[in-house]
Amino acid sequence: MTQMDQQKQDNNKKCKDEKKKQRQERLAQQLRANLKRRKEQNRKRFQDNS
Repeated sequence: MTQMDQQKQDNNKKCKDEKKKQRQERLAQQLRANLKRRKEQNRKRFQDNS
């Protein structure tokens, strides 16, 4: 394998890792948002009932 091929492969791996990381962060953000929304809904429901 030439050095250029090696560089290309490394670059590809970096790209994939970046995409994976971005996806993870996006999912984490969605989870946090969902949790926040659910807490708000529960608080409202609790206030309505009391």
